[in-house]
Order: sequence, then structure tokens, then C-alpha cells
Amino acid sequence: MNFWKDTSYPIILSCARGMVPQTVGELTRMGYAIVDATDNIAVVRGNMRDVMRLNLQLRTAHRVLVPLLRAECRHLRELYDAAYSIEWENLFDADGYFMVNSIVNNDTVRDTRMPSLKTKDAVADRMRNFCGGRPDSGHETHGAAVFLYWQGSEATFFIDTTGEPLSRRGYRKLPGAAPMQETLAAGCVLASGWDPATPFVLPMCGSGTPAIEAALIALNRAPGSFKSHFAFMALKGYRITIPGERAGTSVRQRFGASPEQIWKEMVLTAREQERKEGMPPIIATDISEEAIETAHMNAIAAGVAEHITFYECDFAETKMPPAPGVVFLNPEYGERLGADMDLEPVYSRIGDFFKQKCTGYTGCVFTGNMEMSRKIGLRSLKRIPFFNGPLDCRLIIFDLYEGTENP
Repeated sequence: MNFWKDTSYPIILSCARGMVPQTVGELTRMGYAIVDATDNIAVVRGNMRDVMRLNLQLRTAHRVLVPLLRAECRHLRELYDAAYSIEWENLFDADGYFMVNSIVNNDTVRDTRMPSLKTKDAVADRMRNFCGGRPDSGHETHGAAVFLYWQGSEATFFIDTTGEPLSRRGYRKLPGAAPMQETLAAGCVLASGWDPATPFVLPMCGSGTPAIEAALIALNRAPGSFKSHFAFMALKGYRITIPGERAGTSVRQRFGASPEQIWKEMVLTAREQERKEGMPPIIATDISEEAIETAHMNAIAAGVAEHITFYECDFAETKMPPAPGVVFLNPEYGERLGADMDLEPVYSRIGDFFKQKCTGYTGCVFTGNMEMSRKIGLRSLKRIPFFNGPLDCRLIIFDLYEGTENP
């Protein structure tokens, strides 16, 4: 395939477990037709402009992948042969750099690092044989990227156009204790049904990620705008140059806009479309002074500190703006931080806080402790499944209307 010129090809969006419904929602709002969806991926069709747009705009996906080859591979030798058959010389520069990531479930592989190493060897050998030189490879994310998915006897090779996962926005300089990943926080904010014209309140803010993601959503700020490098930038043809001429106007006149120019214009357009005024109240509180400092520093790094009000207090003392809005709590749930603590009073107090101070709001509690969630003492509107790493969690949503009843 010609990555930059083919008019349409499948684009696979990989997601954390449980996140696909939120990614599908994003894609649908962006105007894409969903070709397929499973527990971990959503599939659309598009071209290189779509690849760039998805890397720039998606809040809940991890990687934007383009399939190259699906092959039967029963063991490592067949994997090497399949990888070697791909025309890498049309994708990578011989003096460049690439990395390989993989997900492997094959009974013949005892060391799960070996498939990535075999794929690296195949790419390097083919490039050396066809180009007289080979790109460097390693674990750094500053170059191109290959992704391998090997399940049973079937292996699929992808160009990973993202490189460092989209979940790593780059603003979370101080993660704090048990932080919520950026994509998970964004998915929860979107799933809450929050209207960005109304308040978003985050007691127990920790490192502040849900409040920061809410501010980014309210600003209509593209999450990919934080990143200086995506793996598609290291693919052959991203930058068009003409021997003896400077890149720029002459390139546009003779060849049209290069992918590099298209990307820069896309980012500029995204920035011009950001919200300029009328931001809703976004409030983050925590009983820990250190947590407030951490969350504030992360908000500064994200460029949204001026849009979030931070202050130190017990969660139940959080001052609520006039309803409606969303109040979001991510309490400890015993798997890590609260393993040796009695959490029942905390969850009971969340229910009291909702009833006494949050009338008219949508209440959201993200937890992996279903037993403790019952101590909130309110009937939930819905329970949306998410995974926080390997932990099976729920976003529990309460409609806190006047006279909310106990279950």
C-alpha cells in the first residue's frame, strides 16, 4: 500500500478494555461510520488525513493502527518470514529509527519479547538487503512504530501511526498516588453525560486528571495537540523535499501540500476552533495539600489551570455551584491504597454529601468495589463498566433530584 496516497483503507483504533463504547461515540460524533467493533478495537475507513485527525482529536483511544499483513504464523520462523515479506523499504527510511510493540498469545512462544525481536530482525534484514542500510531500532518513541498482534496461529502486522500511546498526553508531570489514566478519565467524563455549559465538580481530586480532561473537553482542545511527535511523522514521504530547493511554497506549487504541511494546518485549525470564553465552573478539591499542589501543577502543564478552581477541604465541604452539573468522585476502593482501611464510612458519607449538597446534579462515583458502592445508600441510574488497568470497575451514575430515594 501507499500510506500517503491510497484513498481509503481500514483504520483500527485500539482501546483499553471497556472503553470501546466511548470511542465509538467519539467516532460517530466525528462523522465516521463504524465498520466493526470488539472489546478492544473499533474500525473505520479513511486515508492519511483521517489518520492524522484521529491521532489529534480522539480522547479515549490508545493507538491508531493501519493493517499491513495478516498471515498464518505457527512459530517464530514463520513470523520472521511473514514480516520479511512486507515492503518496509516503501515505509521507512534506511537512516531512520523504528520500534516494535506486540501483543502475543501463542503456545510456542515462551518469551513474549521474542516476537518483537524477530519482527525487528525481519525489518532490518529486508531494509539492509533492499536499501544497503537499515534503520536503528529500540524502545524509544521518537521514530516510526510497528505493532504486532499474534493470536494463536494468526499474526497481523500494523503500522502504528501513534507511537507513544494517546493516553500519555504529556501534561501529567506529577502522577500522584493511584492516578487515573487520561483516556479513562476522559471516557468517564464523556460517559457521565456532562454538558460543558454546566459545572463539573471533582472532590477527592487526587492528581486532578478528570478535572483537567473536563477542562480540555469544555475548551474543545484537541488532546493530540500536546504531543510533538507521532509515529506517522517518521514514515517515508511525510516530508516532501526537492533537491536544490527549500521546502515550502515551491513544494506546494509543484506537488500540493505535503503531509507535514497538512498536519500543521490541521493543528492550527484545531487551535482556532477552541472555546475562547464562557467556560463553566470546574472545581477540584482534596483534603490533602500535596494532592492539590500536584493537581494544580498538572493543570498548569495542560494549559488549563486558569479554568479550574482548586482548594483544600474535606470532600463533604466542597462548595457546589448552582445545579445542574456533574459531581464526580473517585474514592479509594481497597485494591491498592485503601486495602487496609475501613472504607464503609467514606462511601456512606458520599451518599450523605450527595443528598445534602448536590441536589439537581448528576452524581458519579468511579469504583472497583461493588460491595462498598452499596453503602452510598442511593438508587443508581446506571452502572457503566470500565477497567482501570486489570481492575473491573464501574462508573455509577445517580440522578440527584429532589427527594432522591434509597434503594
